[in-house]
Amino acid sequence: MSGIAAVITGTLCVLAALNLVWLIQLRTRNAGMVDPVWSWSLGFLGVWFAAFGSAPPQLRILLALLSGIWGLRLGLHLFKRNFGKPEDRRYALFRQQWGAAANRNMFWFFQLQAVLALLLALGFLVVAYRPDTPSVLAIALSVVIWLASVIGEALADWQLEKFKQDPASKSQVCRHGLWNYSRHPNYFFECLHWIAYLPLAFGAPWWGLALLPPVLMAYLLLKLSGVPMVEAQSAQSRPGYAEYIRTTSMLIPWPPRHR
Repeated sequence: MSGIAAVITGTLCVLAALNLVWLIQLRTRNAGMVDPVWSWSLGFLGVWFAAFGSAPPQLRILLALLSGIWGLRLGLHLFKRNFGKPEDRRYALFRQQWGAAANRNMFWFFQLQAVLALLLALGFLVVAYRPDTPSVLAIALSVVIWLASVIGEALADWQLEKFKQDPASKSQVCRHGLWNYSRHPNYFFECLHWIAYLPLAFGAPWWGLALLPPVLMAYLLLKLSGVPMVEAQSAQSRPGYAEYIRTTSMLIPWPPRHR
């Protein structure tokens, strides 16, 4: 299958999944399931491109494993976090702000998620259609970065979830484990994950397209829907958060300043 055909068919599958979630939220009034489905959709695109790409088989198998396992793990975490819970505060705020236009605006918001998924999957596409195999050093570097990012993000997610399960932690600031060194270690490792595909893409035709996913993800998390919204909510609900901001690195894990 050509790269263009793979993009079109993969995008149609992602649109179908996201629009199904949109239809479901019309009844449940809860858009939170878009988060795990979006993560699974990204992992799906990596596997889809790997399945129909023209790169050497060993490289496509590696791409399918890296993107598929990452998407499956993150999607399962988000599904467990959102399923059966009240609507995420982000979407509840959107619904409140949009009022009578909420269903229409939510529809277009979901279409935007499909566009973002495609842009982020460009790194997968470049790797899946490169004509040769990267060097052993490049493959090793990619796997090391991927392992560090996925293990680090899973650890940060687990530490935060364990903290939230403790009744005594209500309105408190999580400083456990990685959260003592970064206010958003999960976002740091998520950004790192998208860098993992650069060594596999480097030297391929159009390899520069693989630079877009890490830049886009960093922008989304640091400037749009990640850090600004989380920190605004935490500053209102957690009295010690201002001190946490003063003493703790925003993204890159780093020894905290003295309190």
